[in-house]
Amino acid sequence: MDWISAISEAGPRIAPHIRRTPVITADLPSLPPLAFKLEHLQHTGSFKPRGAFNTLLSQSVPAAGVVAASGGNHGAALGHAARALGHPARIFVPELAGPAKIALIRATGADLTVVPGVYDNALAAARAYEAETGAMQVHAFDAPATVAGQGTLFAEWEDQGLDADTVLIAVGGGGLIGGAAAWLGTRRRIVAVEPANAPTLNRALAEGPETEVAVSGVAANSLGARRIGRIGHDLCRAAGVASVLVADEDIIAAQALLWRGLRQWVEPGGATALAALISGAYRPAPGERVAVLVCGANPAPDPLSETPH
Repeated sequence: MDWISAISEAGPRIAPHIRRTPVITADLPSLPPLAFKLEHLQHTGSFKPRGAFNTLLSQSVPAAGVVAASGGNHGAALGHAARALGHPARIFVPELAGPAKIALIRATGADLTVVPGVYDNALAAARAYEAETGAMQVHAFDAPATVAGQGTLFAEWEDQGLDADTVLIAVGGGGLIGGAAAWLGTRRRIVAVEPANAPTLNRALAEGPETEVAVSGVAANSLGARRIGRIGHDLCRAAGVASVLVADEDIIAAQALLWRGLRQWVEPGGATALAALISGAYRPAPGERVAVLVCGANPAPDPLSETPH
């Protein structure tokens, strides 16, 4: 597949429907100067609308609408995109998604079903609904249109003047890191950062793409896929993506640092890339220019959930 063309075509296609998220450079305590892209300021609080809009705008959507399984952010993005484009949406989420993300999906107007268990249980339910109704399945991460949509983030970042040798990116199912590898290739060093409690890509790179892992921990509702997407896996391998793991306590520390240092309150998955620097899981060489993607802003609980109206 010609990924550069696919991403280049996706950019103008989705531009009317997404935000061009800001980039900043900041000095944080005990860290070198870092470039950040604040993609958590995207609609619905994550990068996911890029892939959702690209999918719905590049394919014929049946009258039955769309269906998806989601840990939370994908469901919110697809519900948002479907409502904007006038399509029915049915979203299946595991209980693990948590009340904040469940409420976010409901707010998009999508029909929502909460499934006992983990993401794979929600995916099985979504596939059964697809077979029953003829709705179009929109996979959270392992589909070409999804990966190309996520790749627009990195095309946009370079257009904004990305000046980095190395880019740190959190990994769940592989759609985002796949989009990075598809666009950046080997022109920049890509470092995949995962929780030690959800080492999906890390294990797959070591043991093969069919490897399944148990997932748990503070970022499991956004970075908790048990198996990496095949598209993302293959793109990462081709681009020579490096993989590091971080502990939950380092993710929490990164979350706190983003708030204290930048006044950006993000979910654990959104702070995971920065955790690689805090923990020392990734140590830049002297003079190495490093950029960090902040990808998700839907913490649990919602910080305003108890605010009176």
